[in-house]
Amino acid sequence: MNRISPVLDRLIGIEDPDELMTEITEVVSDTATAPQAGQFFLFSYQPSSSGRYDANPLVAVTDVYSWGFRGTNFHHGEARSYSFANVSGSTYRVYPEEITDLQALPFGRMRLNS
Repeated sequence: MNRISPVLDRLIGIEDPDELMTEITEVVSDTATAPQAGQFFLFSYQPSSSGRYDANPLVAVTDVYSWGFRGTNFHHGEARSYSFANVSGSTYRVYPEEITDLQALPFGRMRLNS
């Protein structure tokens, strides 16, 4: 079952990325869990280092460490590292059959941390 389809079906094109993220996390809240390599996760993020970042990343997790995890961010298109200390709230597992719909939703929020 694809939990994301109803969110995509309601999309009208003027949604705020953070509001979309809230809608998405509401429908995937049953899979709030710690990241695991080989799985897909979304979460809210506020880094402590400076630079460009995605506040609402969708990540294919490749490695998990004691301090955090690493994975490919679908919005950036490149590997990034994420500290557990900078994750706001929960990390939500999403399933492979939901990735296409998630990529169609403009919930990525690129910001500059200075």
